[in-house]
Amino acid sequence: MQPNNSSQAYRSSQKLGSSARQTEAQALLETARMMDAAVDADEGQGDDAYRAALRLNWRLWTIIQADVSSTENPLPDDIRQNILSLSVFIDKHTVNALAEPSGRKLRVLIDINRNIAAGLMTNAGDEAAMADSQPQPATPAVSGDIVA
Repeated sequence: MQPNNSSQAYRSSQKLGSSARQTEAQALLETARMMDAAVDADEGQGDDAYRAALRLNWRLWTIIQADVSSTENPLPDDIRQNILSLSVFIDKHTVNALAEPSGRKLRVLIDINRNIAAGLMTNAGDEAAMADSQPQPATPAVSGDIVA
């Protein structure tokens, strides 16, 4: 999948009602699942699955990196810097994992993706709970009915 198609799919999923955090969490979890499957792959297909999973993860983090680097990104500067630092680590770790394949190296990336996804899902749940607990403004009767 080309990066342009990835970002188009990302945008279209947002239009369908998925929040950005949910979309990012799902992408991270799916990539972690693919890397996990590559760790367990047979010797014959293992190299192809390993490299494909690593490249997919690298593309995902490149998209995240580009989004966080954008001047329109609403995240606070300290969070943006932390995500950029993490993505630099992922870049270096991925290059190393491609040069010297090891299931242990994939496990590091799997753990990062799963932890970030869990945080995104927790925060999204917290925001939804807060929105539900906020008092809603009273809506006026529209048709002239008497509201008791």
